[in-house]
Order: sequence, then structure tokens, then C-alpha cells
Amino acid sequence: MTDIATRATRVVPATGGRRRQNGGGPRAGVIVAFVIPFFLPFVLFYLVPIAYAVWQSFLVVRRTGGQYGTSYTTFGGFEQYVQVFQNTEFWASIGRIGLFGIVQVPVMLFVALIMALLLDTPLLKLKSFFRIAAFMPYAVPGVIAAIMWSFLYSPQLSPVVDLLKAIGLQPDFLGPGAVLWSAANVSTWLWTGYNMLIMFSALQAIPQELYEAAKLDGASNWAIAWKIKVPIIAPSIILTTVFSIIGTLQLYAEPAVLRQISSNISSTFTPNMLAYAVASGNNYQQAAAISVVIAIITFVLSFGFMRLTSKRAGL
Repeated sequence: MTDIATRATRVVPATGGRRRQNGGGPRAGVIVAFVIPFFLPFVLFYLVPIAYAVWQSFLVVRRTGGQYGTSYTTFGGFEQYVQVFQNTEFWASIGRIGLFGIVQVPVMLFVALIMALLLDTPLLKLKSFFRIAAFMPYAVPGVIAAIMWSFLYSPQLSPVVDLLKAIGLQPDFLGPGAVLWSAANVSTWLWTGYNMLIMFSALQAIPQELYEAAKLDGASNWAIAWKIKVPIIAPSIILTTVFSIIGTLQLYAEPAVLRQISSNISSTFTPNMLAYAVASGNNYQQAAAISVVIAIITFVLSFGFMRLTSKRAGL
């Protein structure tokens, strides 16, 4: 019996070791099988187009033989980038989008925060209804939303314009001084509910014991909201701000649709519209350079804001 037990103790570890060694292969195969469906499209439809755009931005088109000669594409270094930085329309579009973001993003996030705090308070009734109603505009595609609002902005079609004229006002939502904010209003209407839902989800994760302890100390609902809830959900506010910065620099659909009814929006109104207009003129290399510059600006602003606010918030 002793010999059998000794043999068993010698055999079992070896067998277990072989099982673990042989089991590594199937497990690795399972991991690969789960990763490939994400990794392959990510490489093909994300990394490859980015790499191709970067490569195109370093190319230039040369022409030989005069106006009716032949053209060829060659490596031009940073020539396209020099032209982008010398393009006054590019900087004008950056200025518009910067003004847009400085005003629209804080207003949108402040409204989203107020809505999230109201939905989180126990005093509000019909929370499910208001949550769905606030989130519903996000379900509307941006182009459709811009078309809907364009009817409300149009002097010939808008009942809002007719109502304001009836009380003695002369609104011009598509005028040169208002059209940027008309586009900002569409973006705010679209994305406030989305940002509100992110903040509201963070509020739902806060333990109720904190509120109970604060109430025992005599804190009011106002103090609980601004001194407990808002500091705790600061990471969510930072996240929504980063998303908003990225979305602002990608602005295209709203001004592109409003351009159909307003002469105050040019084809170079935003950086993305400028890139599209340049590409429509068959200058794909400069359009690629504009896109790369927009991507770099987006990365610098969003990453810089995230690092700055994370340090201040102690995250």
C-alpha cells in the first residue's frame, strides 16, 4: 500500500503538469478567437486608413509639360503641411470652431449636469419619463436633427419666427452673427441628453449612506448636490468634456445642412468642411494633411485637458 501511495504521489503531479501544459494551447486559441473579430476590423478600418492618410499628406502632385502636360505624384515632405498652416481659411475655421467650443461645451455640460442632479433627487416624480425624454434627441441622427431645426430657423417656414415677429421682434437665426449659435443650438439639443445619462449613471453609483450621513450633519439638498455629488462624479464630467472637445473639432453635419438655407455658411466654415471641400477639388493630399492637423489638435486639446483636470482633481 505504501508503494502504491508513493507511486500515486509521483504520478499525479506529473499528469497534472502535463494537463496544464497541454491546456495552454486551447486557452490561447480561445483568446485569439475572441480577439480577432475586434482586432482585424480595427486594423483594416481604423489603423490602415489613418496610416494611408498620413502617407498621402506627405505626397504632392507635380505637373510637367505646361497646362496640357502630364502630372505625377511624388514625395513632398512637409510641403502640404506648410500650405495648410499658410491657409487663412483653415485658421478662420479653427477660430470659429474654437469660439463654438468655448461657449457651447460649457453650456451643454452645465445643462446636462443640472438635469442629472434633478433626475437623481428623490423629490422628482416620473423619473423614467423625464430620463427617456431627455435622452430621446440623441436617438435622432445629426443630419435629421439639423433638417428639423432648419425649418424652425427658416424665415419663410418657421412658426417660431412668425410668433416672434408677431410680438415685434425681428429674429434672424441664419444671419452672419447668429448662424454659428444656431448650429450650436442643434448640437446642444442633440448631445445634452447623452452627457446627462453618463453623469446620471455616475450619480446612481454613489452609496446612499453618504447622503444619509450628510443629512444627519444638517446638510441641505443643495449642499449635498454641490459639495458631495458633483465632486464625486468629477471623472464623469471630465470624460464628457473630453468627448465634447473631440466632437466639437469634428463638427460637420449641422453647418453642412444649414448651409443649404443660409449664404452665411461657406464650404470652409469648419475644419472638417474645409477638408471635404479641398478633397472635392481632387486635392486629396492637402485634404489628408488638413485631416492629420485636425487629429493632432484634437489629441493635444483633449489629452491636455484630461491631464490638467485629472491632476487638479487628484485622479
